[in-house]
Amino acid sequence: MKTYMANEQTVQRNWYIVDAKDIALGRVAAQVASVLRGKNKPEFTPHCDCGDYVIVINSDHAVLTGKKMEQKYHRYHTGYMSGLKEIQYKKLMAEKSDEALYLAVKGMMPKNSLGRRMLKKLRVYKGAEHPHVAQQAQELKLVEKKYN
Repeated sequence: MKTYMANEQTVQRNWYIVDAKDIALGRVAAQVASVLRGKNKPEFTPHCDCGDYVIVINSDHAVLTGKKMEQKYHRYHTGYMSGLKEIQYKKLMAEKSDEALYLAVKGMMPKNSLGRRMLKKLRVYKGAEHPHVAQQAQELKLVEKKYN
């Protein structure tokens, strides 16, 4: 019996839209990362980019459970001497909630050139509007636990 190996020319890509309203940030990120990798498809191949495009809307309404808003920090380095910066998630979610969700998904992707290529298929928006109406995205039902 032959083993099927997908390649990037034969993969059919779909567009999905995810509403992150009142859902935990990590739950949204985990399921979006799975779709970006292509793990929801039967022809999933680990060394090939066979994932779909994902649009996430309402990222400003995503929630962090427990005391993560006050206790969790996003840390990054500017590249200069003593350039370690940190920002509290309360401020990050208030100002750049789309970047917070993007960073959560980025942390769940492979740390190589394949992961960077897969991450380019992610679009995150703060509000309910997005400019990708022409792609006719299907709604992706998340295995969710709503908060609020």
